[in-house]
Amino acid sequence: MVQYYAIAGRQVGSHYLAMAVLGLMGGLTVALTGGSKVEKAKGPPINAQSPDEESFIKDFLKQAEGGEKSIAEQAKAAAKH
Repeated sequence: MVQYYAIAGRQVGSHYLAMAVLGLMGGLTVALTGGSKVEKAKGPPINAQSPDEESFIKDFLKQAEGGEKSIAEQAKAAAKH
């Protein structure tokens, strides 16, 4: 009970056509979604006048990011006492 189609002079069953279409769609999906990964945003550039100023800004930003975590930890510790 299979429907046959004449493709390129040959008889091809509908189940083969269905498997070919599903395989093609899956293959294209994998091929098109496997692009390059997005890099993490670094933020705006630092326009410092000297290398010392640039290192100060970078250290300050690291300390500020770490400080947010330590403030949260301090709040948790205060809540426990």
